[in-house]
Amino acid sequence: MSRHNSGHGRGGDSPGDGGGRCGGGGGGPPVAASTTFPAAHVQVVGVRRSGYGCSDRPISVSSNFFNVTPPKKDIHHYDAISFKMSLPARLRMDLINHLMCVQAVDVFTPPAVYDGGKNIFAPRELPFGSDGTRNFNVSLPGDVNRGNTGRNTGGYGQRVYKVRLTKVATINPEVLKRFIMGQQSYDSTVTTALTALNVVIRMEPKTRYPFSARSFFTDREVRDIGSGIVLWRGYFQSIRPAIGRLLVKIDTSTCAMYKGGPLIDLCLDFLGRPGQPQFLSPQGGMSEGERMGLQRFIAGLRVIPKCTAQRMPKICIVKELSSAGASSLSFTLRDGVTTTVAQYFYDILGRPLTYPDNICVRVGAGALIPVEICAVPEGQIMRKQVPPEKTKDVLDFAMKKPHERLACITDGLAVFAYEQSPYVRGFGMHVDGTAGPINLPARILPPPKLRYGQGGPQTVVTPSNGSWNMIDKRFFRPATIDRWIVVIYECQKHFNQQAAQDMITRFVQRCRDFGMRVNDTNPMVTWQHSQGRIVDQLRHASSECYRKTQQRPSLVVVVLPNNPSDIYTAVKHFGDVTAGVATQCMQSSKCYREKTHYYTNVCLKVNVKLGGINTILDPQSVSILTDPRNPTIVMGAHVTHPALAPKGCPSFAALVGNVDSGAVQYIATCRVQRARMEIIEDLGEMAQHILDMYMNYRRNSENTSNIAPTRLIYFRSGVSEGQFEVVLEYEACRRLNVNPKITMIVVNKHHHVRLSTTDPEDADRSGNCPAGTVVDQVIAHPAKFDWYLISHDGLLGASRPAHYNDPSIVSSFCSPRNFHRADDLQSISFALYADIVCNRARNHYDPQGMINLSVTTSHTATTGAEIAPETYRHNFKPLHSNMATLMYFS
Repeated sequence: MSRHNSGHGRGGDSPGDGGGRCGGGGGGPPVAASTTFPAAHVQVVGVRRSGYGCSDRPISVSSNFFNVTPPKKDIHHYDAISFKMSLPARLRMDLINHLMCVQAVDVFTPPAVYDGGKNIFAPRELPFGSDGTRNFNVSLPGDVNRGNTGRNTGGYGQRVYKVRLTKVATINPEVLKRFIMGQQSYDSTVTTALTALNVVIRMEPKTRYPFSARSFFTDREVRDIGSGIVLWRGYFQSIRPAIGRLLVKIDTSTCAMYKGGPLIDLCLDFLGRPGQPQFLSPQGGMSEGERMGLQRFIAGLRVIPKCTAQRMPKICIVKELSSAGASSLSFTLRDGVTTTVAQYFYDILGRPLTYPDNICVRVGAGALIPVEICAVPEGQIMRKQVPPEKTKDVLDFAMKKPHERLACITDGLAVFAYEQSPYVRGFGMHVDGTAGPINLPARILPPPKLRYGQGGPQTVVTPSNGSWNMIDKRFFRPATIDRWIVVIYECQKHFNQQAAQDMITRFVQRCRDFGMRVNDTNPMVTWQHSQGRIVDQLRHASSECYRKTQQRPSLVVVVLPNNPSDIYTAVKHFGDVTAGVATQCMQSSKCYREKTHYYTNVCLKVNVKLGGINTILDPQSVSILTDPRNPTIVMGAHVTHPALAPKGCPSFAALVGNVDSGAVQYIATCRVQRARMEIIEDLGEMAQHILDMYMNYRRNSENTSNIAPTRLIYFRSGVSEGQFEVVLEYEACRRLNVNPKITMIVVNKHHHVRLSTTDPEDADRSGNCPAGTVVDQVIAHPAKFDWYLISHDGLLGASRPAHYNDPSIVSSFCSPRNFHRADDLQSISFALYADIVCNRARNHYDPQGMINLSVTTSHTATTGAEIAPETYRHNFKPLHSNMATLMYFS
């Protein structure tokens, strides 16, 4: 699960009891330290806030929050918006907007707001009569940019949609005031009030710009990254309750859009054949695989046919691509005459098609339209995974340094135009954007000391600015490499025998620099073709090593090309599941020349995969974890739901825990579970497995009789705020065969909070807040015990702090939680390995089998048909027993 993130953690007793408060200073308008605590009667999910951290060096930071004045008048909630069919979000928004702004203005003045689903909120009670219900018939003018008209009576004429609104409740904004002041528990009335305010601030941009969830996107800043994809800059916004105040959180966001313009250009861009329109035909060289890839890319795309056929829809939704060209596709007209698609459009256009052999798109109920006469409207969100080779382009566009990001957010307030929004004004809200992002007090936690092995000039290290290097250091417990092999998947022309020998020499030398023993300095080297069966190739190479040396390799080093495709997944399946041997992948381009830093990182991974220990925490620095009188086990859990995976694809759960008394050696277990299931179904069995391994290690390797842990710290990541209570009820106190004191901490990094130092002198070299920056005031939860922590130094862009929530609970078989001070918990910083183990779940499937969850494939290896959940579970191969006690996931 967890590793110490750049070594942040602190031990020993902190001065004070953690119930005091700290001041803040720095540049810009300072924000006073928080003094509000929840009242005794207030109930929270987890642990109520009882104090603020006070120790360590104070600094002042800015964050991407702005103060909000909530409404004073009641908000009226209307529900049960019913449409006769399932409609796209954009069409639903257009229908309700047309109803309120054109068709029934007198009813909706001042205008109400709509969330795109089943909720409408109005600033006054709507005149619906005594039963609070009213029916409307809504029709839209023929605007090509409005939603999906592919189901509108064949796409021509206006369709009438029936909309029914029913009064649900009246919301008193006073509940929000009481909640942020710590005088009211979080309940459904608070949830609905916050939902209403979020809908209010999002209504204006949703009517004007492309949107996705809580973000909208504008064409003010765009970048074409090729393959038919254009990136748009956008903005995220969310109303958040904080300590004694209501805030709006604003952040930049990025979205991949389909490139607007002629569809034929989009297709050629995707295929990497710009300016070669003849390629879009079977005769022009387009393979079946390329056609299927293009079909997956544009399926669901809205296109506009550039013709005036009487029965031609004004806008169409692409379903699939034809396998033949327009001149080879025939159909029968209503008068019984058979014609080709090319001839049909010749009659409509009055001219022949420019490329009659090119394929067509199939739309709506099955009509075929030549690609060359279709146009793609601007601003269509690509709801598919960005190709791996384009990830760097997305990151380059999305990343901004902290101060640049805050400046972009402040400039974006002009796009929001809160003060001009009729919705914000109509509800009596006010967003204070003139003062800029708020400033707040923060602290910098000191790092722990690290211990390295004897024999090197440096045995004790104190990290500086969240990092340290390996110069003059030896591993605390170096591993031994007895026999190893090298398998190269780069072609020999680009990575020849001399390059391989240079790589071996540098790797061996770096291993020895860190104290590792390499008994084989002349490993067997083989070149393999990446299109073959990778697992079979690796098995053969291992067998050949055994035939020549009578020893099986304990390490397989694989040199990958720059575009490794699915080789990596197959290598890890062979090592982790099939053969039970450590594998280390290296990129060919990084093996050239003297790259000490690269080989250092490789050795750090190899040492722990072979059972070694790179470094340990100085026991005096983190006595909370290393106190021999209170053995502590740290567990980390994560659930991942594969994005854009085949229908029926399950979720994967991982649990990681330390087995040693120093909390530096971890093991992992991973399971398949029901799709989109947030709780970990097999947590009891998984936790018991980790506990058994922990006690066995303590008994056999550390030779101690006090083997059972007295404290268990359980970090849980990947839980949305709405799932806290469900996860707590199921996971926090699974019955175990030991009875430790349990502290459960939920960690979340999927959020939009950003921090930036107000004084540039306080920033690290990347411009980010220094490692160890912790914030538990002003922007924290009004009642729950939570905090934000930046635990390592920044590299690129703006660092995202981890959001820690302490929702520990007490039950009949859960002893009271172990830590009672804010400083105690904030001083323990962990990064989860569990998410890495979850992401490696695809490695448990045979790469040559029927299930393919590789990063380069968004469909199954079969024809794309749905696979039963039981099949996923049955084909999930367990970890090889050789790897069960090793950090194979490093």
